[in-house]
Amino acid sequence: MTEKAKMLRGEVYSAVDPELLEELHAVKELIRDFNTLRPSDRAGQKAMLKKLIGHMADDEALIIQPFFCDYGKQIRLGRRFFANFNLTILDEASVTFGDDCFIGPNVSIYTACHSTDPVERNTRQEWARPVSIGDNVWIGGSVTILPGVTIGSNVTIGAGSVVVKDIPSGCVAVGNPCRVVRYLSCDEGAKELEA
Repeated sequence: MTEKAKMLRGEVYSAVDPELLEELHAVKELIRDFNTLRPSDRAGQKAMLKKLIGHMADDEALIIQPFFCDYGKQIRLGRRFFANFNLTILDEASVTFGDDCFIGPNVSIYTACHSTDPVERNTRQEWARPVSIGDNVWIGGSVTILPGVTIGSNVTIGAGSVVVKDIPSGCVAVGNPCRVVRYLSCDEGAKELEA
């Protein structure tokens, strides 16, 4: 099995595999080209995003430059996706956005995982966990989303939050670590929060 196949299956793989490094460098060239397009060149931006991103549900996706990712092909954008400048996605595993997601500036989404043991970490072995974001989600500026997190639909993540665990649908969540502070409807979650 190739190191890339291991990476995509969520298994431990070598981050310095020549095939993976070659792909990373090729994507960095595409990102450089995207980031140097004139902001008024919407047709060029759309064409470049189609080369970079694994799946786009429509042609309405708008990512304000600069944008950064590792592979691009593990990113799936729902309809009417918008991201402000400095979106960074380390997509060693899949990163999926539902419809009508709004991403503030300086947001970082990570799927790559590294050992906390320095000897093990120095072997350049790592693994990846997917990130999933539902429909109608607003992620405020300077939010960091860590590997393996699922964010439900109809959620607002407050600016500066660090999302370390799953966030349920229908809520506002903020902080470091990010936690639910308010539910948007009177449901079981809202009752639990009030208790």
